[in-house]
Amino acid sequence: MAATWLRSIIVPVSEAALVIECRIDGERVSAECGATILEAAACAGIEIPAICHDSRCASTGSCRMCLVEIQGKEGLFTACQTTVEDGMWVATRNSELDKYRETELKWYAAHISPAAFAAYPDKPLHRMMRTHGVVPAGKAAKPDEVDCSMPQLRVDMSQCIDCLRCVNICEQVQGESVWHEISRGDRSHVVPKRGALLSEGGCVACGACVDSCPTSALTDATGGQAESWERTTCAYCGVGCELEYGLSSGDIVASRPAAGRPVAKGHGCAKGRYSFGFTHSEDRILQPQVRVGNDWQPTSWDKALSSAASRLKAISKKHGPDAIGILASSRSTNEDSYLAQKFARMVIGTNNVDCCARVCHTPTAAAMKAILGAGAATNSFDDIERASTILVAGANPLECHPVIGARIRQQVLHGGSKLIVIDPRRTGLAEIATVHLALKPGTDIALQNAIAQVIIAQNLHDPDFIAARVEDFDAYAENVSDWTPERAAEICEVPAEDIRTAARIYASEGPAYCAHGLGITEHVQGTEGVMGLVNLALITGNIGKPGTGINPLRGQNNVQGTAHMGCDPGIYAGAQPVKEARQAFEQAWDAKLPKKQGLHLMQMMDAAAAGKLKALVVIGYDIAATLANESETARALSKIDLIIVVDLFKTETAERFGHILLPAASSFEKDGSFMNAERRIQRVRKLVDPPGTARADWQIICDLAKHMGHQQSFTYASPEAVWDEIRVVWPAAAGISYDRLESSGLQWPCPDVDHPGTTILHQKAFPHGPRARLRPLHFRPSPELADKDFPILLSTGRNLYQFNVGTMTRRSSLLQLRATDRLDISPQDAADLGISEGETATIKSRYGSATLPVHIENGIRKGRAFTTFHDPARHSNRVTGPHRDRMVGAPEYKLTAVRIDRNQAQPAIDAS
Repeated sequence: MAATWLRSIIVPVSEAALVIECRIDGERVSAECGATILEAAACAGIEIPAICHDSRCASTGSCRMCLVEIQGKEGLFTACQTTVEDGMWVATRNSELDKYRETELKWYAAHISPAAFAAYPDKPLHRMMRTHGVVPAGKAAKPDEVDCSMPQLRVDMSQCIDCLRCVNICEQVQGESVWHEISRGDRSHVVPKRGALLSEGGCVACGACVDSCPTSALTDATGGQAESWERTTCAYCGVGCELEYGLSSGDIVASRPAAGRPVAKGHGCAKGRYSFGFTHSEDRILQPQVRVGNDWQPTSWDKALSSAASRLKAISKKHGPDAIGILASSRSTNEDSYLAQKFARMVIGTNNVDCCARVCHTPTAAAMKAILGAGAATNSFDDIERASTILVAGANPLECHPVIGARIRQQVLHGGSKLIVIDPRRTGLAEIATVHLALKPGTDIALQNAIAQVIIAQNLHDPDFIAARVEDFDAYAENVSDWTPERAAEICEVPAEDIRTAARIYASEGPAYCAHGLGITEHVQGTEGVMGLVNLALITGNIGKPGTGINPLRGQNNVQGTAHMGCDPGIYAGAQPVKEARQAFEQAWDAKLPKKQGLHLMQMMDAAAAGKLKALVVIGYDIAATLANESETARALSKIDLIIVVDLFKTETAERFGHILLPAASSFEKDGSFMNAERRIQRVRKLVDPPGTARADWQIICDLAKHMGHQQSFTYASPEAVWDEIRVVWPAAAGISYDRLESSGLQWPCPDVDHPGTTILHQKAFPHGPRARLRPLHFRPSPELADKDFPILLSTGRNLYQFNVGTMTRRSSLLQLRATDRLDISPQDAADLGISEGETATIKSRYGSATLPVHIENGIRKGRAFTTFHDPARHSNRVTGPHRDRMVGAPEYKLTAVRIDRNQAQPAIDAS
């Protein structure tokens, strides 16, 4: 049974539409069929006290505070568990009920100390006590009785009232089951399930137990008392959770999930909850700086912009506009990114504009655009709970997209869905998977062809859907006909029977939802790897329906939006092809725009290495630390005459190669919008002022454009004015106004103000016509092969507590949970190499080396290794190589042949 917090999205539409009427305390109340009395009262603004209840969890009714009377029925009823009925009359307050609640509150108050009561006035039980005039009568804990082993949470079980909300929310929402109750009766109490301290119990610092706890037994250790709360969208991954941030004296001091929001449903993760401290970091760039020799010198905005403008114009005049490149930020807003590509094309006169989507999900966009006609998620996150089967390919959402990972886990554990995981590592979701295909990295096409072969050979495909909406099925079937599971098993190093099992489940136990990540895309056949997933969805009819689809898990908060706004050499805003839409944009902007095909990010690096790219504007993107084959990237950057960096901090790119550094505002310090991985556009709100003289990206771009003579075309009163221009040039977003976004996000296409947004694409047709064409795919092994000198295959990726190169997360308390990158290897390889846990080892590839502490991981197979790239000091990307996707140029981060050498006489490092 699915958790209560998701009930609203899995109730059939016909049932959810039914409305009944009742009376609560004499007031006429309308409620949805199936709602509890507590829910109906809350919707009507009638508060019924409830201590043990959390709307995100199944109700227990144990606190008895929500007891009500129902006319015509004997006894009292728990409002949190009793379903409202048509015509029901309910009394929530009278002298008897008030007296009962006061008695109960006095019992609870015996556990609450006066100090805790005063320090945490907003805790639910404390508020109820004040309302009813009940005073605290408990004792405070001794300092050594408070558990602060998790830097983000403070645990004081002297204030626990045994309501079990922490137990329930950890199990039913996050799924970690960190807390549990021991003993019985008056002796029962809650403790970490594993170990004496919270840090020993598997806590992932999501903060859900803190949100739910009605007392100060569980509180945030990192935040202060907020004077006010404001809602905005998270600055980390592409899930797009909405959060509320607590403000005090112009600073952000606390964070919590926004209740009832469409994406996260009131949940959050460690990064969203506890990694906002970078905003107030002491090393923020406060004013523009220019490099003079080897030193940086502060300067004024006018001088910095004048210098940047004059040098860009000089380079353009001498070498042409295509000697300049613009790299936009996937952490910027849609409005920022739209102006970045407009600046490139209109001011500079080049299509040399790109963003970090190039190295992650441009293969996804290209593949899905080619087959389906739109390069974005076909379905919504809510379809996870509608799916009977979930396929997770090349992604580790429990760590990289934690809220979605938790939703998938809950749907498998409690919703009854089957789970197929395709990943070389045994990740957290693989642990609970129906079948885990631990394939050899880089062999996705072989595996996908074998799955298709089983589906077609066993007549598990959907002939009706194929006949109505698919082309070239016969050619596709012929292409996969000789890809037997046995053939693929030899290449992929997975059992043939597991391939058959996965194929049968995906094809016959639908609807089947597919989520994929960079484990699919960051290969030389990355684009084709996504095409292979689309092929499987099409032949089984898992497109255009609830609970189905192909759904990329985007890595950064606005990587979907930044690319979609036109920060790609081949498209304008709205992903409209340059060749087809150039005249329309020339008319909208009243300017002649470049016709020449632009360079993407990796081609810019090639041009720089060849001495042809003379200037680069880098907005919020530390390419020196994040691009593959780091040494070659450094060589290319060192040859560029002018690098202008727009960022919050002095990044590796700025410090080592920059010439002009312009201080930017964070997403907490400006207005705008983000687009999440499910095509949902949501508001970003300014919460605090930027430090020093830092400016929002959109303002910096406009100011630079004005210094280059484009005053009229880059004058906007606000980000909303920029967005309104986007709505004009991108018809699919015409109906998405800031006013409509104020209450909730909207998914494009949304062509007019009366349109509700589109939750599922391709329900009746595809953008290019009624039918989609299957793509026969041929497996081509990567040039990156293991041999006797480099016998281990290394993949790189992210972990739960850090983000990219740590620009934001390493300036937060999360650094205490994962201090640096580590090298994960199998127990067998560790034994063969004579390496113990925590010892340092040097990984060497054909391209470079890096030294890392070692973690011995049971989920890693022999001959495989994994590391992250969150600590710039570790230079993990010196190891990764030059190979790229042959269609869109994305680097192959997921496959590098290495050898591992144990470092002698070095102390062990705790990288946990």
